Amino acid sequence: MTKNETKVDQNSLDKSVSTNQTSQFRKMLAEGDFIKIPKVGEIVKGKIIDISRSEIRLDIEGLTTGVVRGREFYDEASEYSNLKVGDEVEATVIELENENGEMELSLRFAGHQKVWGNLDDLQRSGQIVKAVVTDANRGGLMVKVGKIPGFLPVSQLMPEHYPRVPGGEKGRILERLKSYVGKEFEVKVIDVDEGEEKLIVSEKASWEEKQKEVIASYKVGDVVSGKVTAVTDFGVFVEFGDDKLEGLVHISELAWQRIDNPSDFVKVGDVIKAEIINVEGSKIFLSMKKLKDDPWKNVTEKYNVGQVVKGKVLKVNPFGLFVELDPDIHGLAHVSELSDKSIVDPREIAKPGDMVDFKILSLEAANHRLGLSIKALKEKNIKPAENVTAAPTDEKGALTE
Repeated sequence: MTKNETKVDQNSLDKSVSTNQTSQFRKMLAEGDFIKIPKVGEIVKGKIIDISRSEIRLDIEGLTTGVVRGREFYDEASEYSNLKVGDEVEATVIELENENGEMELSLRFAGHQKVWGNLDDLQRSGQIVKAVVTDANRGGLMVKVGKIPGFLPVSQLMPEHYPRVPGGEKGRILERLKSYVGKEFEVKVIDVDEGEEKLIVSEKASWEEKQKEVIASYKVGDVVSGKVTAVTDFGVFVEFGDDKLEGLVHISELAWQRIDNPSDFVKVGDVIKAEIINVEGSKIFLSMKKLKDDPWKNVTEKYNVGQVVKGKVLKVNPFGLFVELDPDIHGLAHVSELSDKSIVDPREIAKPGDMVDFKILSLEAANHRLGLSIKALKEKNIKPAENVTAAPTDEKGALTE
């Protein structure tokens, strides 16, 4: 037999085998009751029987031969970079039978499905994982968990990384966030959606997990000493303890008297003492004023309803004047009590810094409220007070903290 005859016979044999395999697979598809036939989109297991530069062939559990070609080689999990004959791998079915009668497979899709499946597992388990910061915007940080891009919102940063900037200046906030690019944070997966390719992570949740035991060692009533780490419009953040826990002293808990601007009361770097007044999960709330005697306990020893006092106007609002009677006791002269005539703007009567005579209309020591009136001074037999100081109140004419 000549070489050409041998070649023809071999080609005929290959075609015959291929045709036979195809017809056998089609027969098995038709006889689906007797064997589990995978569907498009499902993941199948196979053993590698051949590898070339452009494709990989798999034996799909003796059922048929599968082939992975071109870009379907590459996966997000990087599990298939060093494959060899004999290795078992998982691949996604993208076509049950191609032009050669083979099952068309994808490692890329299988890797994608596996990675997102792992992220689902991480969300359910609450396991802590590493995330690398790749970029930042004003809303938070762009990160990567493995090879999957995700987002870490500003609100989900741990206290140490939260960008507290005086005045909330957006440019400085972004600058602080961008300083984290390239760093690795420990996070928890809190939202996963493969369909939308959405991944949201939380550093705060990871931090809270680690701080549970530490926070549990503190209780309401404990007094702590710490350093002021940030001053905001609504209060002061204080770092305390060996584990660097952080608590908030709300503006209303800074002092018994009214505080308009916390930065006038404390500065970043100040060391202060405060009492723990509440613990909610990882949030610790502190009070500085609780460590001082409440000046309102004995307020009736100095002031009484009907008394005429002199007070310093601290602040003018549309609803009235906030007045200082003394460093500890403040009150409010409601706009309706400033004159027996209609008042459009309380600044027509007084401005901050003015010393004005008032009559005390109401006094609620338990609620820290003291109401003042200028209008009531016009009643008969009322004389201006001498050497007595007046205090600010709230919009209802009562003392404020």
